Amino acid sequence: METNIEYIKIPKERLGILIGRKGSVKKKIEELLSVKLYIDSKEGIIRIKNLSDDVLAVWKARDIVRAIGRGFSPEKALKLVSDDYILNIIDLTEIVGDSRKALIRQKGRIIGEGGRTRRFIEEMTGADLSIYGKTVSIIGTFDEVQVAREAVLMLANGKPHGAVYRMLQRKVRELKEKRLSLWKPRYF
Repeated sequence: METNIEYIKIPKERLGILIGRKGSVKKKIEELLSVKLYIDSKEGIIRIKNLSDDVLAVWKARDIVRAIGRGFSPEKALKLVSDDYILNIIDLTEIVGDSRKALIRQKGRIIGEGGRTRRFIEEMTGADLSIYGKTVSIIGTFDEVQVAREAVLMLANGKPHGAVYRMLQRKVRELKEKRLSLWKPRYF
């Protein structure tokens, strides 16, 4: 069953977090998803083998490992065990190119002074953000990730913070109205 094996490479400095104290994080991922993680600490390559009939288990484990590799805490990454949560990774070099200065500037815009912009996006959408290396990663429900992604892309493309905040407020209001309309009683 070679189709039930995934390989993923993460930064070596994130391997300790993936493994956890006395292997606790690795064990938790393995137990929750019925997978086996084989970690090559020299190369930073993780082989994920499915031990169950659940074909999605390997993909979920891969996304959890990828999220930890992209800077998320294991607690936040483990939200991906649920079918309700997804991981989205934005490669900033696709927007700003290979310029180190442009990358630093755009990451700074997304984080904001004292982390305020990042916090605002997280609080408004309910999604979790991680700015690590050349990427911005988002964990949340599909709707949360879509709105947070739009905000990050607007900032990375140079839109003013005020415009991004207004868009977030509008989109969040629209999402709340959409959710409320789903719960309204229907009278026949």
